Order: sequence, then C-alpha cells, then structure tokens
Amino acid sequence: MQTITIQIRIFPAHPSVLLDMGQEYIRTVNELTKQAEVSGTFPKLTSKSVQANLPSAVKNQIIRDARSIFQKFKKDKKRPILKKRVYYVNNQNYTIGDHHISFPVVIDGKVQRLVVPAILPDRERVLLANSKHGLLRVVQKSKKWFVQVAIERPTEQASGDIMIGVDLGLKVPAVIVTSSGKTKFCGNGRKNKFIRRKYNTNRRRLGKLKKLSVIRKQGNKEGRYMKDQNHKISRQIVNMAIQENVSVIKLEKLTAIRKTTRTSRKNTKNLHDWSFYQLNKFIAYKAALAGIKIAEVDPAYTSQTCPVCLRRNKANDRKYRCVCGYTAHRDRVGAINIMHQPVADGNSLPA
Repeated sequence: MQTITIQIRIFPAHPSVLLDMGQEYIRTVNELTKQAEVSGTFPKLTSKSVQANLPSAVKNQIIRDARSIFQKFKKDKKRPILKKRVYYVNNQNYTIGDHHISFPVVIDGKVQRLVVPAILPDRERVLLANSKHGLLRVVQKSKKWFVQVAIERPTEQASGDIMIGVDLGLKVPAVIVTSSGKTKFCGNGRKNKFIRRKYNTNRRRLGKLKKLSVIRKQGNKEGRYMKDQNHKISRQIVNMAIQENVSVIKLEKLTAIRKTTRTSRKNTKNLHDWSFYQLNKFIAYKAALAGIKIAEVDPAYTSQTCPVCLRRNKANDRKYRCVCGYTAHRDRVGAINIMHQPVADGNSLPA
C-alpha cells in the first residue's frame, strides 16, 4: 500500500466560516498542548471536555493532533505553537461528490454540513475511486481554497526487465538512458538559468528600493516556475519508464551531487538554487504510482568513466571522447554509468 495526498480546489461561498474554523482549530490545539506541558502529562479527554466552537468529530481529531504534538515535544524539549490556520476532518465525516465536497462546521452555534463546490480533475477522480480515504485537510493558499486528502492505494510492481539511469545537471536538467539503448534529454537549462538571472537582478534592484513585499511575491513566482519545471521533467522521465516497461529507475544520491556536478564560477549560484531534492521527490512519487522502483547510486566519476573501456577522461564541455574511440554527450555517459552503478547500500541490481 502507498499513501499519497491529492489536492482539490474548492470554492466556498462563505470563506469567513472556513477562516473561523481554521483559527479555532489551531487555537484549541495550542491550548491543549499548553495545558499538557504545564501538567507534564496529556490528560484523558473527550469531545465534551474540549471547549471549542467546533463539531464533535473535529474535536476528537484535535485531541489526537494535540496528543501527537505533545509526545513529540516531550522528546524535543520545545513545544511548537501552530500559527497557520488549518482544519482537519477524519474520513468518516466528509463526503466527496462529482462536483462538491461536504464536511461539518459550526455556523451560528449549530453544527451544519457545509457543501462546497469543487473541481475534481480526472486523475483525482480515478485515484479517489480506487483507494481508501484518510484525513481531509482544508487550507488556504494565496487567497485560494483547497482540500488535501490523504489516500491509501495498492501499487502493482512493474514486471519489465528494463532499467534506466538518470543524470541530473544544470545545462541539461535530466538525461535518461535505458538499458535497451534509448536516450532522452529533458528540460531547458539555458531557459532556467535565464529565469533565475532575471529574478536575481530584480531582487537586487528591489532590495535597494526596500520593497520587501514585492521581493517576496517575486520569490513565490520563481519558486512556482521551478516547481512546474520539476513536475514536467519528472513526468517525462516516468512516462518514458512506463512506455519502455521499466522496472527500476536509478538516480544520483543527492548527498554528493553538489560535489560531483561540474560548474564554473558563474554557475555556482544556479547549482545551489536548483532544487535537485524536489525533482528527485517528484520522480519517486510518480514512479511509485506506476509501481516502478527507485534506486540511488553514488554519482562519483560517472561523467568521466568510459562505458566501454572504463578509463577516466575529462569531457570537453558537453563532448566526451575516450582514447578507445568512444564518443558521446557527457551527460549521456553519466546516465549510462549511473544505470550500471551498484545502489548506494552496496547491493547491485542487474542492468
């Protein structure tokens, strides 16, 4: 079984109700954890003993959340204080229809079932129809409202015997090579670098003008752009894996990528800005949905080692040439060697 979270856009007619419920939720959690901290133990509570303007089902969820937070800060010695509004509803108390979502709230002191219009894309419909539903979380992002639903779904392991290696970089964000010999280049490194440079220039200019709120908004736009790029690249990788009947995707172990990625001085900033970790997470997430395994390998010397004679040669920019006569794109060489590398825990997988 695999647990994933899907996000659904909702359109509440009265957002103030959700704002009130979210604020009351975190206030109550903070109050319960504070009381537990003072007494040194979490008390036995029921929905009747919790003083909050919330439905009983939500109060029970608050008790579970507060107890979990208390157990955690007992170990960390620091009580976290929730600040961002949130509203959780367990799977027995919400309903997801074709065009709406309903869950309990309190309006004018009375518990009512709030029915909110929603947009359910086909992918989310399929996932919801073939999975076990978990907690529902109501959140607000940039003045838009969403529900996030945790679901558990069975995954079937891919049965193919093909493997692929993925080389990550800056000039070419991802290069894929399959054990059957196919190659695919994903992403546009030059465009990403241009976008980064444009936002960096604007930040410096706005910083001199002390327009901090504008800088924050631009940072959000840049982050959304890079997240979108990572989603597209990861989708290309997994789609190719599905198409080629791949059973294992080999990725670079991220703890070493900043040491092994070849950069000039002018590219150092781009290296530290590029979210390799996010891209790996997206690949792993999408691969798991398709039943494809992920294996991490040590990327050291993968772009310098000849796949034919195993000699090490430094590439001339993107061109790799070995004394044995083998030539190829530098990143393609890296992807081939990643595909044949033993996994990071020392256990090798057949290529």
